[in-house]
Amino acid sequence: MKEAVIEIRNLSAKYGEKVVLHDISTDFNKGEIRVILGTSGCGKTTLLKHTIGLNKPFGGSVKIFGTRIGELDEPDTTAVLKRIGVMYQNGALLGSLTVAQNVALPLKMHSKLNDKIIEEIVRQKLKDVRMSHAYNLFPGELSGGMRKRAAIARALVLDPPILFCDEPSAGLDPVTSAGLDALLIEMRDRLGITIVVVTHEIESIKTIADSIIYLEKGFVCFDGSLKDGLALTEGKVYDFFNRIDREENK
Repeated sequence: MKEAVIEIRNLSAKYGEKVVLHDISTDFNKGEIRVILGTSGCGKTTLLKHTIGLNKPFGGSVKIFGTRIGELDEPDTTAVLKRIGVMYQNGALLGSLTVAQNVALPLKMHSKLNDKIIEEIVRQKLKDVRMSHAYNLFPGELSGGMRKRAAIARALVLDPPILFCDEPSAGLDPVTSAGLDALLIEMRDRLGITIVVVTHEIESIKTIADSIIYLEKGFVCFDGSLKDGLALTEGKVYDFFNRIDREENK
């Protein structure tokens, strides 16, 4: 039986007077790679931001490990959110810090470990993402793919059971993107973590996704396994995977 680590119920979101998410209910299950997809402007990133507590819902709720996000005192919210890691689209590494210092930052902020233990953990996390050689490098010295790997190492340095990735393949060439996809699958299999990915990259989705939720103008059009999504023969999800623009073809 599947175990939901994130439960979203009747979630609505607004920017000003514009409603961008409409009554969304879905679960994210333990140990799966769950992909949020859809065309540009469909609400993917908005759903991500509400799920990790960056934005407060206009209506409905988000629960992580059974704890409702957005209605907690700050210390409690921090305790729950420390159990998730986030890899932002551009990596969000601090340019004035080395790769090692970037990866160590969550440990410095949220643990009482001494410097020697932190160094050991950072070296191991960089090894896990094939980035041991970049320990003393600065973000400006890294390629796009290397920055993404370093960002994953930082996101996982506190050993969170959930990892969120916002457009991990954006701006990468196909070979580098495929390598990053393989790394995410490896992390899921080896660590048993839940990975939530926001992306519109079709080949990446086909490679990594166990299940998908497809958004269209803030509504859920499909929520189920990748296999079932690919088996559809019509509709928005079929159009997406087959690169069909119905508006152009009218």
